[in-house]
Amino acid sequence: MPVSGSSSVQQARQVLADRLRELVKDAGLDGKDLAALCGWHPSKVSRIATAKAQPSADDIRAWCRACGAEDQTDDLIASLRAVEGMWLTWRRLERAGLRRSQVERLPLYQRTRRFRSYCSWALPGLLQTYEYTEDVLRTIQRQRVSVDDVADAVAARMERQRVLHEGQRLFAFLIEEPVLRNTLSSGEAQGAQLEHLLSVSRLSNVSLGVVPVTQQRRQLPVENFWIYDNSQVNVELVSGYLTITQPSEVATYAETFATLADMAVYGPKARRMIAAAIAALG
Repeated sequence: MPVSGSSSVQQARQVLADRLRELVKDAGLDGKDLAALCGWHPSKVSRIATAKAQPSADDIRAWCRACGAEDQTDDLIASLRAVEGMWLTWRRLERAGLRRSQVERLPLYQRTRRFRSYCSWALPGLLQTYEYTEDVLRTIQRQRVSVDDVADAVAARMERQRVLHEGQRLFAFLIEEPVLRNTLSSGEAQGAQLEHLLSVSRLSNVSLGVVPVTQQRRQLPVENFWIYDNSQVNVELVSGYLTITQPSEVATYAETFATLADMAVYGPKARRMIAAAIAALG
């Protein structure tokens, strides 16, 4: 799902644009008046007011100043930051290293009581061993991150795993069968990871489903995504990280998860598939 196709992002941009347009109206101005006061071309005002262009923080400051509404500046810039935070390219998210994204998600994990996770290419972070996490994050760091803080990022992810054992939380994990055989880690580390997966699958608050490759598909594999309670979805795309809060979109992901869950196997059947993947490592 590209960012331009997310109604969550578009709606948030529209709300900000509507608020800016209301300031112009309340000040008794029109677009041309505002453009003249800000030293802009009128088309810039039009693009911002119709949510076709996203303003910068400096644009908002100038807009509020021209409208005599400087008391609204901080609140509107905060709204802008919220919009920007809904879509983050990996370059922007990871420019200071990998640890930041691990740490920033901790409050979300701590307040969530029901987790649903679907992974089509790697095991979810909450189920990863130290060595597996280290290998996966090292691969990511080499591909796209100049800062090497892998050790700190791994430690932060391990700290986040405490939510598995604290509080009254429920976890539903769905993974595609090829994930069990994706050699993102060394053979020894991969084996230890799969053994850990067997152990975690027996926790009373964890449901682990594996979608078999032989299962007749009613839903194609999609991007990795997490659903936090019924309030937020995070999606990992090739180009970046998307946060979705629009109820209709959250519901769409919940429906997709339910379809995939109906296709998965659980309990002894899932553990036999994991055991077969361990045996295949030789």
